[in-house]
Amino acid sequence: MEKRPSIAVIGRGLIGSAAARHLANAGQDVTLIGPVEPADKRTHQGVFASHYDEGRITRKNATDIFWAEASIASIARYRMIEATSGIAFFSPVGALMAGAESGEFLGNARRVAQQLSVLHQDLRGELVAEVIPDLSLPNDWSALWEPDDSGHISPRRLVAAQTKLAEAGGAILFDGVVTGLEETAAGVKVHTKTGTPVFDQVLVAAGGMTDHVLGRPLSYKVCGRTVALFELSENEAARLGYLPSLVMGTPEGHYFLPPIRYPDGKIYMKLGGDPDDILLKSPQEIGDWFRSGGRSEVRDDQEARFRALFPAVEVLSIKMDACMTTWTDDLRPEIARLSERVSVASAGNGAGAKCSDELGRLGAALLAE
Repeated sequence: MEKRPSIAVIGRGLIGSAAARHLANAGQDVTLIGPVEPADKRTHQGVFASHYDEGRITRKNATDIFWAEASIASIARYRMIEATSGIAFFSPVGALMAGAESGEFLGNARRVAQQLSVLHQDLRGELVAEVIPDLSLPNDWSALWEPDDSGHISPRRLVAAQTKLAEAGGAILFDGVVTGLEETAAGVKVHTKTGTPVFDQVLVAAGGMTDHVLGRPLSYKVCGRTVALFELSENEAARLGYLPSLVMGTPEGHYFLPPIRYPDGKIYMKLGGDPDDILLKSPQEIGDWFRSGGRSEVRDDQEARFRALFPAVEVLSIKMDACMTTWTDDLRPEIARLSERVSVASAGNGAGAKCSDELGRLGAALLAE
């Protein structure tokens, strides 16, 4: 029997774990390499990833046809991934895309929804308040409401589900930090702190660390982001259980997650959206950013926006957390062969969590070409 080529997927995040599942299901000899989530981000001295979270918006529609099609493909596989892994990660509470009635954001969203026949209801004017009475949008705003197959996912649990299924398909997990690659005639040497295994093919899916793993000049714009978390009582969370996720057409790209229980046992509503970019140009800067926990001035701005959006919601406490987004110049993920042996599938451009299974599939497909 002909020996199968050995494949390393570098990055145990959303795209990497998905790629490993697709490769393993195709019968490939695959090793998924990356560290586990740190127990304490404030003291952790290793690498960080953006999927250490319990809430990311998922929806079929978008203002861009590529991201809508990738999301539709991924969402169609959510329930299969949940059922076969036994790990629930999808909360189908619905989603809103809201913005000024005359703005490009809502106009583009309507165009994409129509082109792809995305099931939605167009809530204009006072209809938003009738459907979601706790939400107070500006008077000139409307919203597109997706009631089905949308809401939010737990990126942390989605990664766990993908990883479990990859292992079930024969993938090997390697708990380590990749410090660089070296292409040789015999294969690609993957340098880690605990060894240097050699593989026939490598797929790099390391998010904000991708450029550093590849050892190339910075091609991504990696940005630090701050999110505010608003703690609710059990009763208030139950009362607000009908709320959908919300994406807003503001210059800062604000978004909102409805009540979600976090690992500390508390229930939070989350609001994100930064007024400017904190550029993270090295692994040290990425680590320092995550350990910082975010910017208090951004949290304060998000609190003011939250109070305006949800004036009647009772909040017990407010805290903030740090995250990061990875952007390309064309606002598309980088899914490409870089050489005969090295490929890349990375850069979610602030939209990659919900459609990560499709981005991972596309990355896996590169190695079958």
